Amino acid sequence: MGYGLKDRRVLVTGGTRGIGRATVLAFAEAGARVVTCHRAPGPEAARLADDLERCGDGHRIAQQDVTEPEGAERLLETCRQHLGGLDVLVNNVGVDDHAALEDLGPERWQRMMDHNITSAYLVTRAALPLLADGASVVNIGSAAALRGRPGAAHYGASKAAMIGFTRGLCKDLGPRGIRVNAVAPGVTSDDGGRELPAPVRERLLAATPLGRLCTPGDVADAVLFLAGDASACVSGSTLTVDGGM
Repeated sequence: MGYGLKDRRVLVTGGTRGIGRATVLAFAEAGARVVTCHRAPGPEAARLADDLERCGDGHRIAQQDVTEPEGAERLLETCRQHLGGLDVLVNNVGVDDHAALEDLGPERWQRMMDHNITSAYLVTRAALPLLADGASVVNIGSAAALRGRPGAAHYGASKAAMIGFTRGLCKDLGPRGIRVNAVAPGVTSDDGGRELPAPVRERLLAATPLGRLCTPGDVADAVLFLAGDASACVSGSTLTVDGGM
């Protein structure tokens, strides 16, 4: 059984860089029609538009801030007008940060929660009328939620909340045949971690049984698996993609 994603209607939030970009392109290459969004203008959106054009017609990139209710509503209106409904929703918007607790003020904490969990709540709630029975929701969490990371309690807390959101939502939407799962990536790199300081890269590689860092494409493959037909009875699960770290 394959993923069966041809002609599926897909929304990926935060789709112009990293994992989001790889996921958008993977869906497009699988024959899906994709809407994605980005928060701020920049060259990444134009580059993604060029790549999507090579994948065929039927894709859209919108500039919206989905940490705000109005932005989420506008994005879903774009989906309604362009796609008519949704078969797959991927909540990928998120930010990273490092701060010791004594340096972690309320505004910094709130920014993390707004991006990493509130955006998923707002988009999913706005998407409910568009989600087809039997649809799939995939939330992008982090392996840091499962093992913690020094100087990042706010990041770990926000990503742990995503796992709880996934578990609760699968119960709410299950009667409609809608599956809800999460992917928890570890450290990802397009370049084998060469952009990291050498001691950091060496420490990460030494802690990874597979001996390499995951790529955004590795994470995108996991998302497509959870979105597609091959995972038809998988719901409420968190799939860790970190090379065994």
